[in-house]
Amino acid sequence: MNKNITIKDFRNHKKAKSKFACLTAYDASLTKLMSEAGVELILVGDSLGMVVQGHDSTIPVSMEDLLYHLRCVKRGNSGSHLMADMPFMSYATEKLAYDNAMRLMQAGANSIKVEGGEWILKTTELLSERGIPVCAHLGLTPQSINRLGGYYVQGRDIEDKNRILSEAKQLEDAGAELILLECIPAILTEEISQTLKIPTIGIGAGVSTDGQIMVCYDAIGAYSWESQPKFVKNFMDDADSIFDAFKNYVSEVKNLKFPSVKNSF
Repeated sequence: MNKNITIKDFRNHKKAKSKFACLTAYDASLTKLMSEAGVELILVGDSLGMVVQGHDSTIPVSMEDLLYHLRCVKRGNSGSHLMADMPFMSYATEKLAYDNAMRLMQAGANSIKVEGGEWILKTTELLSERGIPVCAHLGLTPQSINRLGGYYVQGRDIEDKNRILSEAKQLEDAGAELILLECIPAILTEEISQTLKIPTIGIGAGVSTDGQIMVCYDAIGAYSWESQPKFVKNFMDDADSIFDAFKNYVSEVKNLKFPSVKNSF
């Protein structure tokens, strides 16, 4: 991939009702492979706390950790859109959010991702006004794992469903460019994606989002789960190389083969 993918490209996907593929990355080598395989959005995720550092949550990840891995990923990238997570408590106040988002953008991010609903509205508006594209993360938000009590599907009851839908609309109005939906029922995902004008990205959220994302290690079977999560697929099963696995992932996302019903809630 040589063309630099921008937010406008994701908007065009939504208008054309075509899909785009996203993966997480933490190093230059895998980034190079997935970028060349056609992955349009690469997220330098705080998931590195679990899959790289070996923690039991994303909470220990620091800004310095994120910046280090972002710089590694940037060196391997060849045109994919680079999104960076805002780590736990790095946007607890508007000033912190502004300062840390600036550091991520200066280190090579094209956009940043923040977890939360109504409480991040002002932060989203602030960053958007200053030219920083924001992806808001709703549903299962791993940085809130101690409040949620575990990694459970969100939005199953009517009150939770209505809250997530309302927050998605409010975040769009506040200037969010993208919404990432994690582990929510496919029927709720469909309603949100049809309601919003901005693109949606899903993980464990069904096929109705405009883009799909997976942790790169999950996509190639290099995970340490005791039992494979429902929304995960090992694309190495039908591939001769990691590069081919990434190509297969991109193809299945674009051709609506992944996620299937068995990967959804």
